[in-house]
Amino acid sequence: MKAPLFVRPLTTEERQALQAGLRAREAFTLRRCQILLASADGKTATEIAALFGCATQTVRNTLRAFAAEGLSCLTEKSHRPKRVRPLLAGTQAERLRALLHRSPREFGKPTSLWSLTLAAEVAFEQGLTERQLSHESIRQALIRLGVGWKRAKTWITSPDPHYARKKSGATA
Repeated sequence: MKAPLFVRPLTTEERQALQAGLRAREAFTLRRCQILLASADGKTATEIAALFGCATQTVRNTLRAFAAEGLSCLTEKSHRPKRVRPLLAGTQAERLRALLHRSPREFGKPTSLWSLTLAAEVAFEQGLTERQLSHESIRQALIRLGVGWKRAKTWITSPDPHYARKKSGATA
């Protein structure tokens, strides 16, 4: 069986910081201060867990974090990734821009206007992306390209080459 895990001996500054942490607004900081002070008073992880109504693993995690980080373990870290890489970057984004300068009808779509969802679908079909992206990923890529995306008003168009002449009412 492993030896019980205890916090290392606290300096007076650390003990004062932990005492001040008992008045913290954040529950995370308060709980960690309580655990560390109880461990400094000689209580085992099991006793601390029973005292504060938390899991013994929470107590062990707190003690290990304090040993590794010191007082900086009292603030909760973000669970988000540090940096999210764009799904469409560099040449892929430029190819997306070129794709959007063409009509959706060229790709066999029944509409003349691009939507973000349609752009994601066509980008996948054309091999621009490895998987179908969400409309939000396409929107973010367009923002990085400096393209302002607004939903266009729909109008009727026709694939007929003489459509413009017929629409204007000119007779031949």
